[in-house]
Amino acid sequence: MSGDIRIEKAEGTWVVRAGGAVVGESQDAKLLYEDDRPFIVYFPREDIAMAFLDPSEKRTHCPHKGDATYFSIQLKSLVVQDAAWSYEHPRDKVSQIAGHLAFMHENVTVERV
Repeated sequence: MSGDIRIEKAEGTWVVRAGGAVVGESQDAKLLYEDDRPFIVYFPREDIAMAFLDPSEKRTHCPHKGDATYFSIQLKSLVVQDAAWSYEHPRDKVSQIAGHLAFMHENVTVERV
């Protein structure tokens, strides 16, 4: 991993769903491209229904982005463990993702509508 990172505005409206529930919707999302991997959509925290998210114990470190904290999605019929993450204090080169959340899990859908 070389750390080649590019961030750009995500055009259009993006949604994140878990268990059929819309957890967030944004027209201000960002796309983060890292090396040759598929892009990750970062949603502004104010566009996420944070009442559905509970902080989890999981933490990870990326030498290029910094320390990530994780959240689990709590729905009536489903708990999606560690489905979202945030870089609360990202490194300078990715400072645009501060205050944003990304989602990835087999029970979570992120799509442009």
